[in-house]
Amino acid sequence: QVQLVESGGGLVQPGGSLRLSCATSGLTFRWYDMSWYRQVPGKERELVAGITSTGDCTNYAESVKGRFTISRDNAKNTVYLQMNTLKPEDTAVYYCNAEYVFIAAVHWGQGTQVTVSS
Repeated sequence: QVQLVESGGGLVQPGGSLRLSCATSGLTFRWYDMSWYRQVPGKERELVAGITSTGDCTNYAESVKGRFTISRDNAKNTVYLQMNTLKPEDTAVYYCNAEYVFIAAVHWGQGTQVTVSS
């Protein structure tokens, strides 16, 4: 079965850094566009960053541009989110998403908590 497992979340001080990882299995990883979303209780889940299946194109929410970097390693079936200069407003549960648009396939990870404490 398809599985996406996030890791790397935790508690960090403002201005600090974290790197999130999303390890996938049960899917042909190189076919999938990958993205990271985040959600705060009581608010909508929002797109943070995305990367195409080949890794040629990336996109970011305006709030994280210049601070976050999404990348992927197709040989390891893993996508990453490097988060620098973290702010309290970055506090959220971060979710990994995989989408194969051609067949409308979408998969979600279980989420990992990121807390930026002042």
